[in-house]
Amino acid sequence: MLLALDVGNTNVTLGIFEGKKLTRNWRLRTVHEQTADEWGILLRNLFALGGLRLDGIGGIIVASVVPVLDSTLAEMARRYFNIEAMFITPETNTGLKILYENPSEVGADRVVNGVAAFHKYGGPCVVVDLGTAITFDAVSRQGEYLGGVICPGIGISISGLFAKTARLPMVDFRDPGKLIGTNTVGSIQSGLYYGTVSMIDGILDRMIAEMGVDTKTVATGGQAGLIIRGSRLVRTLDEDLTLEGLRLIWERK
Repeated sequence: MLLALDVGNTNVTLGIFEGKKLTRNWRLRTVHEQTADEWGILLRNLFALGGLRLDGIGGIIVASVVPVLDSTLAEMARRYFNIEAMFITPETNTGLKILYENPSEVGADRVVNGVAAFHKYGGPCVVVDLGTAITFDAVSRQGEYLGGVICPGIGISISGLFAKTARLPMVDFRDPGKLIGTNTVGSIQSGLYYGTVSMIDGILDRMIAEMGVDTKTVATGGQAGLIIRGSRLVRTLDEDLTLEGLRLIWERK
């Protein structure tokens, strides 16, 4: 079995693959202060609840955008699984040609998403990942990672609005059901939801015009399911895209 970890700024998503099949997955909060032993105990408990054994894991692969956690997770892998974890780096053989000016600047998750999207849907394609930031990643017909767009995420927008205004409340992100809000909470939710959907469609419209009308569009990340309901241009929801990309890269070893 393969343990895949997608380590983001807000959440860590873990998946267990038995062959090509994703059989278990969990989403945890990203806690910078968590020790290797705390990670090990947490995973041991998750495995026990899922009827899995730690010694059943034959490999661990990690896509991390939180460098402070990398050494902790590497130590956890050694101590609890007796495995050297594989981390996605600019030197990793991903199968994509990276055309970024400085490949080391590209987040590991963005490259992994590109690998999975190109493998599953072909190119040209754009992946919209709704995480702490909203990222758009473009892959060409030839399997080249072209670059993309980075925007503030939904959580950042909510927190910023609450922090910088005296009378506006903190709200949940949801589809308000109608555009014109008739109270403050509804008005804020409408602005956040339709503003995000419109921003995504606006950027995709420009990217498709540049990349070609046959460009596939895929959404992943925590709020992707909500966004795809209102989007004109996001065609596919793939919640496990990053984990699938990690499996594909592992298989290239």
